[in-house]
Amino acid sequence: MLAIPLSSSSSLLASRAAERAIVAAGRRTAVLPSAVYNNIASHSTPAVANSRAYNAQSAGSSFGSSSSIWGSDEDNGNGRHARTLPANTIIKFVPQQEAWIVERMGRFNRILEPGLAILYPFIDSIRYVKSLKEVAVEIPAQSAITHDNVTLELDGVLYFRVVDPYKASYGVENAEFAIMQLAQTTMRAEIGQMTLDRTLAERSHLNQAIIKAINEAAHEWGIKCLRYEIRDIHPPENVVAAMHQMVGAERRKRAEILESEGARQASINVAEGRKQSAILESEAVKLRQINHASGEAEAILLRAQANAQSIERIAHAIQHNGATGQDAVALSVAEKYIDAFANLAKEGTTVVVPSNVADVSGMVTQMMSVFKAVGDGQKKVSHTPPRAT
Repeated sequence: MLAIPLSSSSSLLASRAAERAIVAAGRRTAVLPSAVYNNIASHSTPAVANSRAYNAQSAGSSFGSSSSIWGSDEDNGNGRHARTLPANTIIKFVPQQEAWIVERMGRFNRILEPGLAILYPFIDSIRYVKSLKEVAVEIPAQSAITHDNVTLELDGVLYFRVVDPYKASYGVENAEFAIMQLAQTTMRAEIGQMTLDRTLAERSHLNQAIIKAINEAAHEWGIKCLRYEIRDIHPPENVVAAMHQMVGAERRKRAEILESEGARQASINVAEGRKQSAILESEAVKLRQINHASGEAEAILLRAQANAQSIERIAHAIQHNGATGQDAVALSVAEKYIDAFANLAKEGTTVVVPSNVADVSGMVTQMMSVFKAVGDGQKKVSHTPPRAT
């Protein structure tokens, strides 16, 4: 109950009558005289007229602009600034993409959505104002140790949004400060599970892991982490120098490998060229030998045919010319004998010859007798009738 002096009983009765009229009217518009508000405010206890509730100076017009009662920024105790809460002027206009938490007599009552809202004086108060927009928060630089014991300096940017104003108001004292601390601890934990090379190469994977861990913890706070971007990674100077040396060594290694591969390919090309050259050369030799052999065979065949024709003609001449033909044969044999003996005398070769080698006429006579005997034998064979079987 309110503590009211007895001398002001008449004005108190008028004030309570006006209050009952407003409560009974519900959501109807009511404009009270400024004197009534001043009287009520002067006799209210601190429990009724708290620092977040009613503003008697702006109550003369119930449709006052909501922007005029935000006030200036003030420190919220965490190094960041938050605007003062709007006062209860009965009729309020909630901006788009904002949610206002209303408490009635100290307990949660409802969430005001964008648009027109009517509040009960004294018993209703706007306790929290939550923005439903996406918020970008800079995560300050911090130290983290990788899995291979390398100390890194990292900073980033966190993007989040309030999805449940009730949990964001009553689930955590300062949602923005809490999620910043959670992002820092989560980033250190994730960095501790990865090596330096993997941290530098898989930054997107690290971002996704941090987002997943933050969302699991911030679900009870009514906050959803949309993106997390690691902005800068600063390894120690000695590690950077070692990395540069590794890069230089790797490039030299690749250059040497490429050079050796080039030399190897050049040797292969030279050997392949020699192989093809040898194959082509052997093919040429083969073709040359084949052509030469073919020519020799044809020449031998032609010589054989010529000899056969010569022998045939000689035989024909001997058979038809009689003694004249035999004299011709004897003359030819004598000439061949003399030529062979002359060639034998030119060469320094030891041979066994008959004792009468100088007797040309005797040698010719012997050869003619052999020739005659062979001719008589051929005649006998040709005139012998076949034996009956």
